[in-house]
Amino acid sequence: MPLVAPLWSRRLLEWTLLVVVIGVLVLAFGRQVRTVQVQGERAAVQHMLGHLRTALVLNRLGTQLNKTPGQSHNPLLLLERTPANFAGDHAVAQAHRMVPGTWVWDGECGCVGYRLLYPEGLEVPTDAGAIWFRVEGLAGPLQIRALVPYVWQGQVVD
Repeated sequence: MPLVAPLWSRRLLEWTLLVVVIGVLVLAFGRQVRTVQVQGERAAVQHMLGHLRTALVLNRLGTQLNKTPGQSHNPLLLLERTPANFAGDHAVAQAHRMVPGTWVWDGECGCVGYRLLYPEGLEVPTDAGAIWFRVEGLAGPLQIRALVPYVWQGQVVD
């Protein structure tokens, strides 16, 4: 009489456990990758806001020294090189049409906007997945301030 191998042999059990362990590791790694991507995007946005603030200050100083009117209130156009991900003029209401990962200018609002690649990183999500910053301070130096207090991974973005 031939011997019939049991359905759950030792080798099959070992392979099943290996597949389960690899699957859990892949899921954990994928989650960590997403966290790092969100952190990288947050850092890039804060870095760009710093550049925009610097451009506004340099423009103000240039106008004071040269006694000429300022070039523009759009800080994205004041940068030495316009960012590759600058998509031009878009209204705040049209943020859902923006390509994720792009910066825009709304001349009516006087706002700079950024459409998030990973909107789940915001603790208070916006409807369109975009964050907006108003350029204000016509009497003095121009400032960039968030339209609403954005909290991104426990840190306020302003």
